[in-house]
Amino acid sequence: MSGVPDQVDALAAALQHTRARTLALMDAWCQALPDLRVPQRPTLNLPLWEWGHVAWFQTWWVGRNRQRALGLLADPDHEREPPAVSGADDLYNSSTVEHGARWSLPLPGVADVRAELARGLDETLSTLEQAGRQGDDLYWWQLVLVHEDMHQEAAMYMAQALGLPLPAQLTRPPVKPRALAAADHGVRRSSVAAQALLMGRTAEPGRFCFDNECAPHECHLSAYEVDLRVVNWAEYLEFVQATGHPAPAVLKREGGHWWIREFGQWQLVDMAAPAAYVSAFDAQAWCRWAGRELPTEAQWECAALSLPGFEWGRVWEWTASAFEPYPGFAPHPYRDYSVPWFGTHRVLRGASEFTSEHIRSPRYRNFFLPDRVDIPAGFRSVDRSSAA
Repeated sequence: MSGVPDQVDALAAALQHTRARTLALMDAWCQALPDLRVPQRPTLNLPLWEWGHVAWFQTWWVGRNRQRALGLLADPDHEREPPAVSGADDLYNSSTVEHGARWSLPLPGVADVRAELARGLDETLSTLEQAGRQGDDLYWWQLVLVHEDMHQEAAMYMAQALGLPLPAQLTRPPVKPRALAAADHGVRRSSVAAQALLMGRTAEPGRFCFDNECAPHECHLSAYEVDLRVVNWAEYLEFVQATGHPAPAVLKREGGHWWIREFGQWQLVDMAAPAAYVSAFDAQAWCRWAGRELPTEAQWECAALSLPGFEWGRVWEWTASAFEPYPGFAPHPYRDYSVPWFGTHRVLRGASEFTSEHIRSPRYRNFFLPDRVDIPAGFRSVDRSSAA
């Protein structure tokens, strides 16, 4: 979007609100894990690297970006302003610093990282105010906002995986699932008529979107029946007990009951809650057992946009679709957001309880390797043979 005063003010407030949550997460992590050391796994990152990367990313794409006013027309390879802290690019540039190498880097301490976060935010707000006066494109300020939101959500995944006891105000965010009415009244499934769906957004001033969501195109769908809510624990555990399929690692069976570990605390499973922490392969196995299928991302999007009572927003939802570029895809200047992951990752739709409101959209395309079980991901099902 371009710099309309009200939009600039709203974006500045969002940047500050998001940063306050980042700092709260830092405090919680420091209390729960004072040495901030985590095992070297593909699904984890060092907390100090994560926070330093957030600060670096903000300055790389805003403060040090000589072409920030150009928005998507900026050349990603142009020479940046030098970093305030020498060597920052060698520590935090995720495009050049391999994941496994991060455990051996000479990372600054918490106080220094906090200082860089403060410096980066001040610079971002100052340049945002200037951009607003000049009517500049605000794409880069929007990107650093949602980028920080994503790293906050990743911090929650890691804390859950490590069993860290984070405060309830962080682990129990207010849930706002979309369209509960039909599901609350016992309607389980609904039919979707055959139709043409226009997928993809238009990259234009005034509307932020990620590159993999752009390139509008028409997708033709046959009729199908779809669940109005995700598969819950009662339904998933019935499958586990009937087939011997392994239960998710976050569960245990004890005293005749199922228990779930949430941020280090064992609690009785709420059988009506969405099943989560399952892989795409687990989801497909349940669907085969139930005589159904995972929805494609087009089926999911069509249902979310058109069906009253289509509930989403508590867990990410696996789809049957590989993460591939839409027809006519063109990468944005931050090329590594999508391009490296095409062909190997699976599309998830919806949102989790920890997903920022800045990101939640029925058109948003999340993507992970299909064997991931450390994210709050569940699924719903479709049946093409049952469509009216």
